[in-house]
Amino acid sequence: MLRRRNPGRSASLCTPQVNGHCSESNGGLPADGRLRLLSFNIQVGISTQRYRHYLTRSWQHLLPHVGRAGNLQRIGDLLGDFDLVALQEADGGSLRSGYVNQVEHLAELGAFPYWYQQLNRNLGRFAQHSNGVLSRLQPSLMEDHPLPGPAGRGAILLRFGEGADALVVVMMHLALGARTRTRQLAYIRELIGGYRHQILMGDMNTHANELLQNSPLRDLGLIAPQAEATFPSWRPQRCLDHILLSPELTLERVEVLSQPISDHLPVAVDIRLPAGQYGNDCQTKTLVPGSSP
Repeated sequence: MLRRRNPGRSASLCTPQVNGHCSESNGGLPADGRLRLLSFNIQVGISTQRYRHYLTRSWQHLLPHVGRAGNLQRIGDLLGDFDLVALQEADGGSLRSGYVNQVEHLAELGAFPYWYQQLNRNLGRFAQHSNGVLSRLQPSLMEDHPLPGPAGRGAILLRFGEGADALVVVMMHLALGARTRTRQLAYIRELIGGYRHQILMGDMNTHANELLQNSPLRDLGLIAPQAEATFPSWRPQRCLDHILLSPELTLERVEVLSQPISDHLPVAVDIRLPAGQYGNDCQTKTLVPGSSP
């Protein structure tokens, strides 16, 4: 059962949007079990290259600027090699983004058949703070979850396949404060506890050791394959962005991409799902662009 966590907004089932500009439309997980994953905090398309830019370019969080479209194009150029992308700090279409839904725009640039924007903090025409999902695969289930604590943080749950052997993926942007973050991780732990195969992606605002050893996730046996720092992008010192995996998933590649477009660097992981678990029996109905789900 889905639970109400924040006043005025409850967790809900949702449906991915279909990219009408993309003719390619896949069903469930690939037969070979190989998935390419990317997590990226895009800072609403702002290029931050020095600490002083947080002050001198702060106006770009409120007003449009000419360089934002070019930064989004650079991000879009990265996406072609990935099956599933988690975006944090995207804008859902307000004054500062030129009324462009950045999640939808990146889905078009990367030719992703499916996308979803999770609006976490609605400041009307001034800002639409959002997380986003871009996918080449149609999930069998998607849920939008506001996270515990002050409004503005959320997680998106996707399930591929059915039953206990299904793959569950949770994309998130966690709080800065340790106590609130612990509450949020406890909520996420409850969401994924019934699944054997788990992937957690996003800007988690803390280091992997804290997540794996001292958080509510500590009993899951997750691995954190990436050791390189992701923040700040111009001189990385802290590893805040993660793709965590359950141990049954085979890691084939992990890389922090040297692409200082945002103030965070993107994290890329290639995995292979357990042999024999994902095939035609886990395929979901394919949506044809322009049709109803």
